[in-house]
Amino acid sequence: MKSLDRGRRAAGLGLVVLAVAGGLTACSGSSGDDAGASSAGASQAAAGGGTYTIWDPYPQFDDSSDWVKLLTQCGTQAGVTVKRTGYDTTDLTNKALLAAQQGNSPDVLIVDNPVVSTLAEAGVLTSTDETKIDTSTVSPNLLAAGQLGGKTYGIPIGANTLALYYNKGVLKKAGVDAAAVKDWASLTAALEKVKAAGKKGITFSAIGTEEGSFQFLPWFWGSGANLTKLDSAEGVAALSLWTDWVKKGYAPTSVINNTQTTSWQEFATGDFAFGENGTWQLANAKKTGFDYGIIPIPAKDGGTAPAPTGGEFVTLPVQKDAARYVASQKLVTCLASTGNSYTTDTTLSYIAPTEEVQAKQVEQNAELKVWVEAVKAAKGRTSDNLGTKYPKISEPMWKAMQAALSGSQPPQEALTAAQATAASAVQ
Repeated sequence: MKSLDRGRRAAGLGLVVLAVAGGLTACSGSSGDDAGASSAGASQAAAGGGTYTIWDPYPQFDDSSDWVKLLTQCGTQAGVTVKRTGYDTTDLTNKALLAAQQGNSPDVLIVDNPVVSTLAEAGVLTSTDETKIDTSTVSPNLLAAGQLGGKTYGIPIGANTLALYYNKGVLKKAGVDAAAVKDWASLTAALEKVKAAGKKGITFSAIGTEEGSFQFLPWFWGSGANLTKLDSAEGVAALSLWTDWVKKGYAPTSVINNTQTTSWQEFATGDFAFGENGTWQLANAKKTGFDYGIIPIPAKDGGTAPAPTGGEFVTLPVQKDAARYVASQKLVTCLASTGNSYTTDTTLSYIAPTEEVQAKQVEQNAELKVWVEAVKAAKGRTSDNLGTKYPKISEPMWKAMQAALSGSQPPQEALTAAQATAASAVQ
């Protein structure tokens, strides 16, 4: 096992903590119980046994849930006792940073994939080279969300992404065949027919937050654009597509304020032909009362557009006692195993990160086939070695979206300003 560069990590962590201090001051950090458990566990690590802490972003699951039962089972198999705490996603990131600053990190930390690069750059996480976590069966495009500087920090527990839900009744009335929607031109033609038939075209989220960027990325990437050049001809084409839809009435003006939840509520009224949304809405789709289908988001000239991946990574934070990694690695391997991955991803409404489990998911539920295809084409927001640069690019991008969709700036002008802001921020 490689030695850990603790000096570099401590310095990096200090910078991150200072950068987000305003958001961290209200957080209490890890509890005294967690500290005691970590200290007690360290003394027993070499001999086996002890208590190992796991933090995850699933506060909705209590001790009776399948998820917590799985964690307990993996602990038993690893010969340790698991102490698990579920936090809200934002709270979890803050607590993880503070715990690392205090030298009191959990043994296993499960975090939203865009957060991995932030924690890795701060020196909070070990790499899979150090802890010998096997990632060989994981789809490379999903693993990329947890990579920075040529190293991998953890393993994805599963992924979700975006696609287009459609209302079969609305399309039938408009004389549109969903199977014929293969690119931007055919989609726009379908929206024109839907409007002519007296129905509404498409709804999505273009709110001025990360949710808006998340929903815009399939169109941005599907144009062939790259996040390092927001104002490329391709990027302008993507924003022009959305802007033209709103101008022509194919998309409602409400998209500028829509979250993904309110966008779904619009689609669920039954008036819209299409709604851009995620895997997590499958259960709600069955409750709409109308027949629906799902197709991948088309790229500009055909094929499936790369949509951003959601989902978490299982990571191992840096520990003072390196002997603890042995049991922690067993916990991660257990959680990522084929059988457990299937159970976990079904519980979380995720697509599995390995082809073997994906095939099993489709075999059990044919409706997931389109989502597997979408996940195979997807990419992480921090991929392309963007890491912590991504948020500094995303914010100018969503501000450009807001400007163009509100009519205050044309797409080219809005994205040119966004590119200047992003380039200055990532220098």
